[in-house]
Amino acid sequence: MANMGRKFRALLTDEEYLFTGGVYSPLDAQIAERVGMKSIYLSGYSMALANGWPDMGFLTQTEVTRIASMVAGAVDIPVIADADDGYGNALTTMRTVQEYVKTGVAGIHLEDQVFPKRCGHIAGKTIVSREEAIGKYRAAVETRNRLNPDFVLIARTDAYGAVGGSMEEAIWRGRAYADAGVDLVWAELSNSSREPAIEFARAMRKTHPNLPLAFNYSSSFKWHADPSPLLFRELGELGYKFIFITLYALHAGTHAAWNALEDLVKNQEQAQWMLEKTKAGHPTESHHVMARVAHFQELERRFIPGSEDRIRGSHGFDDHRLI
Repeated sequence: MANMGRKFRALLTDEEYLFTGGVYSPLDAQIAERVGMKSIYLSGYSMALANGWPDMGFLTQTEVTRIASMVAGAVDIPVIADADDGYGNALTTMRTVQEYVKTGVAGIHLEDQVFPKRCGHIAGKTIVSREEAIGKYRAAVETRNRLNPDFVLIARTDAYGAVGGSMEEAIWRGRAYADAGVDLVWAELSNSSREPAIEFARAMRKTHPNLPLAFNYSSSFKWHADPSPLLFRELGELGYKFIFITLYALHAGTHAAWNALEDLVKNQEQAQWMLEKTKAGHPTESHHVMARVAHFQELERRFIPGSEDRIRGSHGFDDHRLI
């Protein structure tokens, strides 16, 4: 089994910047891999919303690690997973690291919010004390070093937009978390303005010039409406080596599903006909192809006696009958 933490670290070194869109299921992770993404971000908000909840601490550690395990097992590229606030204190964070290491993901990010956490762009977030946060990251690093030294730990600070927060506090915490031994630091910002992103990156470079930073190109912001939006290339030059659009697949998927289902309500069978015409010739046209049925039929032929005769002797999809 490939060491995904090592693979992710190599990408951070080799790429000018590494970017990806957030996913929430094994299927959209596989799509990301097929279209050429080099890494995957498993979004906590996306996982929560896909299960009918907001990102306000409703999903448990065991629920998200189960999803993470399925996603990591579905692809051959590194996955960085959202581990919220470690689901409690420093000791529960140690178990969180331990459970995520088992899943096969390349690494996780951990936040310094008070449990239960909430999305960094939902009002009302609060952060733990400096001492508690540093203890939590030290505990995470110690556990990682014992179990898998290549496993990637990203420390996220929500200090900028939290109750009583400031950029000065975010910078102080970013430096302290780096000193605690994490691999990347991420400051959650409150809007698409250039200035906070630049200020944080420059401050971190003064004290930790070789530390890669992570950046949430947040789906909460209207980047297209900003008169001067940050480009991935610019972020990379600032030191943001891992850039992710947290809810990218979810926004794309919910938009498409809403439109298609609304069309079905209005136009009944005509909606299905239109969907078929829209998808004709597209890589996603056949659900059998997307599910890799041909691959597993070939495994049936190799290992299960009589499979060839059964496949040829019945109606349905195979390599030669693409229905």
